[in-house]
Amino acid sequence: MTSSYRFEGSTALITGASSGIGKCFARELAQKRSNLIITSRSKAELEILASELRQEFSVTVDVMIADLSIPGGAQQLFDQVQARKLSVDLLINNAGFGKWAHFLDESLDTYDQMLSININALTQLTYLFIPSMLAKRNGGVINVASTAAFQPLPYIAMYGASKAFVLNLTEALAAEYHNSGVHFMALCPGNTSTNFAKIAQANTTGMAASSPEHVASSALSAFSKGNTYIVPGFVNYLTSLLPRILTRRMTTKIVERMFANRIQKITSI
Repeated sequence: MTSSYRFEGSTALITGASSGIGKCFARELAQKRSNLIITSRSKAELEILASELRQEFSVTVDVMIADLSIPGGAQQLFDQVQARKLSVDLLINNAGFGKWAHFLDESLDTYDQMLSININALTQLTYLFIPSMLAKRNGGVINVASTAAFQPLPYIAMYGASKAFVLNLTEALAAEYHNSGVHFMALCPGNTSTNFAKIAQANTTGMAASSPEHVASSALSAFSKGNTYIVPGFVNYLTSLLPRILTRRMTTKIVERMFANRIQKITSI
């Protein structure tokens, strides 16, 4: 199956666009002559990126500040887009974060913020933006999940569970709307060279890491081919298949042993 989506001249909204994979999505799409709406909480970094992309690729870049961790944050972002009379053809729900820790070593506030961004805001933005795509019978949504979505993750339990939600939701919507002209795809990267590990307080020493440029480029290529999910990197893809080969209990035990020595005991965020 191939996607009929055309990047050139379209408009893409990217959340979490100030750094990492989101920033690389912005640059890749600008190279494809897609106009952009970039958003995060970091206004200064967004303005710098927008200026660079406008100058280098002669595309339109709108900057919108949004905090998707707060109630109503997704609606406020949608309202900003509507107020500027912009039409979104491609929604990239990239914003999100995780924590590596024993379950009780993080606060409920941290978990609430994580679920607000990783699940609630992603769902709300998808719900708000796809009606106009369906009306045009053209558009798409790329939701950033993770290789964490494929199996339970001891010590990263909440993050893994949130990404399992993203993967399941996205594949379900891809099937539900398969004849609509609107394409849905889940991006499931493994360890990537971004600020994620620092924010997650994750010990990734010795772990292979993909570049965010490769992840973004692979995602857009897969989206163009009509994939409903993509796991960039051959080793990551093989790892994602383990739950299909082993029992869930065995898979979870293996993961627990892998991460037990990488968790740093913490008492506050």
